[in-house]
Amino acid sequence: MVYRAIGIMSGSSLDGLDLAFVELQETAGKWSYTLKAASCYPYEEEWAEKLRKAPSLTALEYQLLDAAYGHYIGEQTNRFINEHNLHYQAQLIASHGHTSFHIPAKKMTAQLGNGAAIAATTGINVVSDLRAMDIALGGQGAPIVPIGEKLLLGDYAYFLNLGGIANLSFNHPGQYIAYDVCPANRVLNMLASDAGKPFDEGGQIAEKGRVSGTLSERLNELPYYHLPRPKSLSNDFGTGVVYPLIKQEKISAPDALRTYVEHIAFQVARSVAALQSEFNASADQENKKMLITGGGALNHFLVKRISEQLAPLNIDTTVPNKDMVDYKEAIIMALIGVLRWREEDNALASVTGASRNSIGGAVWIGQES
Repeated sequence: MVYRAIGIMSGSSLDGLDLAFVELQETAGKWSYTLKAASCYPYEEEWAEKLRKAPSLTALEYQLLDAAYGHYIGEQTNRFINEHNLHYQAQLIASHGHTSFHIPAKKMTAQLGNGAAIAATTGINVVSDLRAMDIALGGQGAPIVPIGEKLLLGDYAYFLNLGGIANLSFNHPGQYIAYDVCPANRVLNMLASDAGKPFDEGGQIAEKGRVSGTLSERLNELPYYHLPRPKSLSNDFGTGVVYPLIKQEKISAPDALRTYVEHIAFQVARSVAALQSEFNASADQENKKMLITGGGALNHFLVKRISEQLAPLNIDTTVPNKDMVDYKEAIIMALIGVLRWREEDNALASVTGASRNSIGGAVWIGQES
């Protein structure tokens, strides 16, 4: 069976809206995909600021923004269809939306981007609210991409996504595990902004800095890093806890960036080492491969430091082609939407800690009857 879907993702780093038109094929339970078209539409500062400030809005203001942003996503999807000449080809849209609140301990998560508005604007059927069912079942609702890694990219033992938050997946025989490791690009971009740059291209600024041992110790002592999995992070942890902690040290922007790069690399390596110990994975010589994706995969210095930290654990890292680096999450959103349409599990309890696997997503029929 072949499905043609548009996956849409807005990451916590607020760099823009990622759209991927994907042809997905299922044959005897095996999935494959072809990326037919992809685009990233950077947010204008007005929209970035609206999304950034969403958690502080009143209830009415938040609902109005949810509707407006849904229509915005629909308009950008129409733009994508026009630019790539995809008229009448997409059977389904799967939109993750933009996370504004994520409080799994209270069984609540919220992503902006009203699904009905997207469906009404595009005239295409839409799946949205992808995390809600898992959260209702007591899960973390995150990470959300492991189902796609498992079904589409199963050749790797480890997957590291370096987005606004760094999350790690471990494909162990008979069990699939994933969780958020630490804030990543969201904090790095805030530190780069202190140096007058929107981001640290290739890690050039960080590479010139020096590590603050005192700051490293304070960061590694944060309680989140000592919690057992399943666990997940909200954007607030990076913006409201980690970034202010770094600023308290009053060190230069290059030193702050270098120290935080080391922090990410250390936390990734510590997480892998813990998984190896728990599952005796170090004894398994068959698969020591890690696929690194997300915007942070283009930060060459960050990837270098992660690879060097993982070398003693015998992990080989791979950064794939740029389309997969840039659009992995959007590609997987398309798959998650198709699985929902097929009424098949698209969230893994072994990843999120929910009481069971689940079929997540609200369906909105945009197509005229």
